[in-house]
Amino acid sequence: MSDLPRKAVTRTAKLAALPLGFAGRATWGLGKRIVGESAEIVGRELQQRTAEQLFRVLGELKGGAMKFGQALSVFESALPEEVAGPYRAALTKLQEAAPPMPTRTVHAVLKERLGEDWRELFLEFEDKPSAAASIGQVHRGVWHDGRGVAVKVQYPGAGEALLSDLNQLSRFARLLGPLIPGMDIKPLIAELRDRVSEELDYGLEAQAQRAHAEEFADDPDVRVPAVVHQCEQVLVTEWIDGIPLSEVIADGSQEQRDRAGQLLARFLFSGPVRTGLLHADPHPGNFRLLPGSDGSGSCDSSGGKESWRLGVLDFGTVDRLPGGLPTPIGHSLRMTLEGDAQSVYELLCEEGFVKESIELDPDAVLDYLLPIIEPAQADEFTFTRGWMRRQAARIADPRSPAYQLGKQLNLPPAYLLIHRVTLSTIGVLCQLGATVRLRDELEEWLPGFVPEEEPAAEA
Repeated sequence: MSDLPRKAVTRTAKLAALPLGFAGRATWGLGKRIVGESAEIVGRELQQRTAEQLFRVLGELKGGAMKFGQALSVFESALPEEVAGPYRAALTKLQEAAPPMPTRTVHAVLKERLGEDWRELFLEFEDKPSAAASIGQVHRGVWHDGRGVAVKVQYPGAGEALLSDLNQLSRFARLLGPLIPGMDIKPLIAELRDRVSEELDYGLEAQAQRAHAEEFADDPDVRVPAVVHQCEQVLVTEWIDGIPLSEVIADGSQEQRDRAGQLLARFLFSGPVRTGLLHADPHPGNFRLLPGSDGSGSCDSSGGKESWRLGVLDFGTVDRLPGGLPTPIGHSLRMTLEGDAQSVYELLCEEGFVKESIELDPDAVLDYLLPIIEPAQADEFTFTRGWMRRQAARIADPRSPAYQLGKQLNLPPAYLLIHRVTLSTIGVLCQLGATVRLRDELEEWLPGFVPEEEPAAEA
C-alpha cells in the first residue's frame, strides 16, 4: 500500500550516496580551482550543490531523514553568512513542505482507519495536501458539523522509515557535523531516534494537544486548535489560518517579527508551567501568526504593537515536566546574572553538568556562560544571526578557551530535550531578528529565576 520509499536497501542507498556526493563535489571544486576559477565562486557553487543534494534526498525520504533536516534547519542562524546563503532556501523548504503521498495511498489509509464510509464524516475533503512533514501530511477539510479541520494522515511504514534513516544518518554524523559549527550532530540524531515511538502515536499527540487547547482556550496571545477526532494513523484537529512563521522570517514586518518572537518565548516558558508539557518541536513550520482576539490584526491601543496571536501546531513530540521547567535552570541562570561563580559551579556539579571526575575553575565556567545568557541581562534584546554566529564560533573554535571548557561539560539526559528546544527556539528568534523582552518571560514563568521572598520577621 505504501508509496513511501521505505525498503531498507533503497533508503540506505539514497543516504549512502550523500557522503559520496560530498566527496565528488570536493573533487569537482578542486578541478575548478586548478583551471583558475575564483575560490569564492567555486566555494559558493559547492555549497549550493551540497545543499541541493542533501535536502532533496532528505525531502524525498521523509521519515527520519526529513525529521533530521527539520531539526537542523532551525540552527541555520549559526552558519557563517557566506555559507548560510545557499542553505537558507533549501532549509526553509523543509519547514513547510515535502513531496506528497499519492492520493490513492491517502484514501487507503482513511478507509482502513475511519471505515468504508469515511467520506460521510466530511462535508469537504481536499485531496491535495496543504502540508507534508516527516511522518505524515495534512489535508484541509470540513467536518460533518461544519468546522474547518486539518486531517493529519501518517505515512504507511513511517516508523520503519524513521528508525532506518536515523540509524543510517548516525553513521554519517561526522560528515554532517560541519553544517552547524559548535554542535555535536550525533547526540541530536540519537535523541530524535529516542522520540520515534512517541511521535508515531497519534493518541499521545492528541492527549498533549487537548491539554494545551484546553489551557489556552481563552488566552489572548496563544491559540492551539482543538482535537476533533483521533484514531491510529489519523488525527483530525480544527483548522487555523495564519501566516507561517517561515513567511514572517522571509518578509514579515518588524512589528510582526517582534510580536512573533515575544509570543514564541512566552509559549516556550509558560507552556510547561500551565500544562506540565514542553512543546519539543519548535521549527517555524509549526507556528502561525494569527490576527488578534479582536480579529483585526491591527494596532492595539496599548502601545502600537500589532495585536497578533501565535498559533501552535504539532504536539507529536513533548517533554513531560510536571511543575514546569526544572527549578535548577532558574536558580543557575539567576546566579550567573548575579556573577556568583561559586554557587553556579556547585549547582552545575549537583545536577551532573560537571562530572565528579572533572574539576573546573568556577570563574572560567561563569565566563563561558555569560555571553550565552546575554539576552536575559537586558530589559529587551535583539536576536540576530550575527549574534548566533558569534556564539557558535566562540564555542566551536578549538583555539578558544570556551571550546576547551565546553568539551569538559556534560549534558545530563534529563536536560537533553530541554537543551535542544531552547537552542532551537533561540535559532528561530535569530532568524526572525526579533527584539524580545526575554527577562519579562523568565520572571513570570521560569521556576527559581525570581528568588523567593524571605518571610517577614515577627515584631
